[in-house]
Amino acid sequence: MENMDKSASVSLDKKRGRPSSITNRLSGDPSRSTFFSRLREPALAAVFIAPALLLFGIFLFYPLIQSVYLSLHSTNPRGQVANFVGLANFRNLFASPGFPNSLIVTLKFILFTVPASLALALAFAAICRSKIRGMRVFRFIFALPIAVSVSTGSIMWMVLFHPTLGSLNVLLGKIGFAPIQWLTDPNMALLSISLMTVWMNIGFLFILLLGGMQGIPEDIYESAKIDGSGPLRTFWRLTLPLVSPTLFFASVTSVIGAFQAFGQINILTKGGPVNSTDVLVFSLYEDAFVNFRFGVGSAQALVLFAIVLLITVLQFVFAERKVHYQ
Repeated sequence: MENMDKSASVSLDKKRGRPSSITNRLSGDPSRSTFFSRLREPALAAVFIAPALLLFGIFLFYPLIQSVYLSLHSTNPRGQVANFVGLANFRNLFASPGFPNSLIVTLKFILFTVPASLALALAFAAICRSKIRGMRVFRFIFALPIAVSVSTGSIMWMVLFHPTLGSLNVLLGKIGFAPIQWLTDPNMALLSISLMTVWMNIGFLFILLLGGMQGIPEDIYESAKIDGSGPLRTFWRLTLPLVSPTLFFASVTSVIGAFQAFGQINILTKGGPVNSTDVLVFSLYEDAFVNFRFGVGSAQALVLFAIVLLITVLQFVFAERKVHYQ
């Protein structure tokens, strides 16, 4: 019977004037359809990833490669590449007295801003987590700095820091204190910049930590209240461990952001007075875009990248051990 069916199909194909291979091709090859279905998913994924890869290539990978290239060359006064100098830019950078000063100022700036920003944002988030009437007003006030740009915030604080007309010195004068030279005193300039930066950072960190606290189930707090746990003990034993993943993410991003601080320093002090606010990014900016020493500026950018990467890795190695993941 099978031989009769095959001969009948062959004769039918001959009567229609087409060979059996074309008939099989028209009916569909299962192996070929499986191959195309397997190829379709990677091709579709590549289409969706292509715009992101294009943006990363233009704004991340190309500048990184260009920085490596420029760090190995010297430039003329016009900023054009002149000669290949190898690692001379790195040697000149480490030998200059300005680089250690900029590194120390940057580390001080991080110590002044990151712990204070995290502590205040954590305290405000813990307060605003309660369901007391009118708490939405305080949430709005604490989150408001996130809507202010760095340039706008810098101008606002420049008015506050004015030595004679500023509100801060006016307030100090009314309570019997002498006015403070907030931005012109080398001992106060970095603290003033840090104060402004803490205010700028609180908005984002407050929203981040408040969202992490609101994700903690209420059943845990009810059980703690039944066991007789007070507010401070509940916060220390329950809230802090459960919000530790969000707090760890906030600390990592805050340290990276502190290393990248530039706008407020450029507007308020321009690295002064006496280089007391000359952080690494501002020093890099002056070398590359003021003095047109793109080779030294690129070398400094790569060193800054290596320092940030090292500190981030250390945070993941040591600080992540205390993070409690649910």
